[in-house]
Amino acid sequence: MSAALREARWQIRRARRGLVGWAVALAAVAGVYIPFYPAIGGDQLQGMVDALPPELSQALGYDRIGSAAGFVTSTVYGLLGMALLLVLAVGTGARTVAGEEESGLLELSVAAPVRRTALVDGRALALVLRTAMLVLVLFAASAALVRVSDMDVAVGGLAAGSLQLWLFTTAVGLVALAVGAATGRRVVGVAVGAGLAVGGYVADAIAGLVPDAAWLADVSPYAWFLGGDPLVAGVDPGGVLRLVALGAVAWLTGRTLIGRRDLGV
Repeated sequence: MSAALREARWQIRRARRGLVGWAVALAAVAGVYIPFYPAIGGDQLQGMVDALPPELSQALGYDRIGSAAGFVTSTVYGLLGMALLLVLAVGTGARTVAGEEESGLLELSVAAPVRRTALVDGRALALVLRTAMLVLVLFAASAALVRVSDMDVAVGGLAAGSLQLWLFTTAVGLVALAVGAATGRRVVGVAVGAGLAVGGYVADAIAGLVPDAAWLADVSPYAWFLGGDPLVAGVDPGGVLRLVALGAVAWLTGRTLIGRRDLGV
């Protein structure tokens, strides 16, 4: 087994208790929101949204809440489920290198006969796998609840939305990891990762409201994730490729820069 795989396995083992808590929280998000739709009814929800200013409902992502797939997108995949996964990914990415460097633990790891690049590779892989596990939990809970509630949401649409949610949150987490590896400052990694997520959300909202700013959707990771409405239309190849490219560039940047810095060992 390579050093990177051993490091990834160790990181996942260390985080296994926390993973259970995150899994329960994500399943609870699906359990709270999804049964609400058949209880209220799409027409009534759409009426509530129609009472809001169109600009506000579009900015909040509520403009499609009248359909079952749109409701799941706006509440679970595009709101609280996404927010929880971003908190996990950004926090993990910033802490996994920069956080341990600040606490002095990273010195022990890099002093071992393991290349720094393998160390970063293993921790990045652990981040990818942790988010994948949790997205699978969200998908399974959502698919089960949609079926029990007899909602018109295709399992293929849920799978497409889950894939793109995983790629989006993972890419943002890897950006936080790369910034942390480059600067050695956890707070900087968190700030850049969170700023990318929030900035992408705001850019997508502005792009939908201001015709001259439509180009912002092309540079928004949030738009790459949800712009193609994956729960309805399926996988968006363009969005997937951009998210994969963002995550890959962040990963390569982190492993390159960590090898150029003086870590004091």
